[in-house]
Amino acid sequence: MKVTLLIWFLTIAAILILVLVDLFTASRKPREVKFKEAIVWTLFYVGISIGFGMWVWSYFGSSSGLEYFAAYTVEYSLSVDNLFIFVIILTQFAVPRAFSQRVLLIGVLLALVFRAAFIAVGAAALASFSFTFVIFGAILVWTGVGLFRHWDEDPDPNENYVVRKLRKSIPMVDEYHATNLFVRINGKRFATPMFLVIVAIGTTDLLFALDSIPATFGVTSESYLVFTANAFALLGLRALYFLLKGLLDKLIYLSLGLSFILMFIGVKLVLTYFHEIFEVVPKIPTSASLGVIGLILMISTLASILKSKADPSAIAHAGRFTPIERNER
Repeated sequence: MKVTLLIWFLTIAAILILVLVDLFTASRKPREVKFKEAIVWTLFYVGISIGFGMWVWSYFGSSSGLEYFAAYTVEYSLSVDNLFIFVIILTQFAVPRAFSQRVLLIGVLLALVFRAAFIAVGAAALASFSFTFVIFGAILVWTGVGLFRHWDEDPDPNENYVVRKLRKSIPMVDEYHATNLFVRINGKRFATPMFLVIVAIGTTDLLFALDSIPATFGVTSESYLVFTANAFALLGLRALYFLLKGLLDKLIYLSLGLSFILMFIGVKLVLTYFHEIFEVVPKIPTSASLGVIGLILMISTLASILKSKADPSAIAHAGRFTPIERNER
């Protein structure tokens, strides 16, 4: 797969335009996004993502198209899981609903920046040091096992190490001042709770990138496809939050399903490395990976629906290893 500089330029320009559209939408008077508006924006971003995948399929071939859709499926499912953490942060810090979309947009922008950096580093590492496949695989298996162990628990944002240190070292006020991070009172500068929210979101985004990027490289080694799959999955995250916020509690087994997906992709990466050394070692094709990922997501979703019907009091949990994990983990 050969991607010219022109294609890179046009793709990045298109993504920046979408980011600017999101910025314009969220920068209007702070308000809560309504359900119908969330549906429209979610369909818009999903439609663009699928349309882009069809273009990749026709321009670069079916193999590249299949890899893009596999990578996008992984990233989109991980993005839904990320929403659990965002919900917890917004709830624990009592962020007013009118400011939620501004916070989410900042979270998406930070995630794009962090993931672009990790993609560049990851692509360079894979190109120069093939053992990186094993390292990435080990990271995913470790993350998957951690998620499996704690899938039914929620982290506490107030136990975020960085947040705790900032609370002790920076003068703060208890009330929100619109979306301002800092305010001046009697000539003295104070941080607002919004500052802590952004710190919690940012540190979470950073750690998500550590397992998200290896997961995408697990289904495609093309940095162009890794970048676009991540970008398109993240761009629709803000709208998806307002669409699913009433349904997130019902996705009881999503984190459990994602733990198996991460472990599966981790094993796939390790097998890919050893296949290049020993031909007898099997290599899992992209089509099989997409099938396994889709099957796990379908089973976890159906199991969640059945569980929520049988036990209406059951709710989903975040269960991720993040910088806001409990001290005892």
